[in-house]
Amino acid sequence: MDQLTLLGHASSFPDTPSRDTLETFPSPTGRAYWIKLDCHEFSSLCPVTGQPDYARLFIDYIPAERCVETKSLKYYLASFRNTRAFNEAIVNQIAEDLHAVCAPRRLRVRGEFAARGGIGLTVEASFPEPL
Repeated sequence: MDQLTLLGHASSFPDTPSRDTLETFPSPTGRAYWIKLDCHEFSSLCPVTGQPDYARLFIDYIPAERCVETKSLKYYLASFRNTRAFNEAIVNQIAEDLHAVCAPRRLRVRGEFAARGGIGLTVEASFPEPL
């Protein structure tokens, strides 16, 4: 737990998303179990118009050796608020970054983006990848 730099310390949100923000700790058991995270206040910016995109993110994973620390995840997700990117790219980046830092047995990231122009968009990325 000595490696955790955000939990229990004052800090500020990063300006841009980086997997370096994500911190992990050892899984307390070797058995398979699901961790389900729900972020209902996610935001980013449309890469074309610069208008805000709002989403609810669901992150579900079965840890292997490591778990993601939730304060670092909060900071990581908040760093997207000034990021211009398509929703599809954002969900895939989050999945790739989480997979890189904690190498879970299974991972699913689902982003349910608020409707714009009358069309809602849901993007889902997972590891291992579906066939």
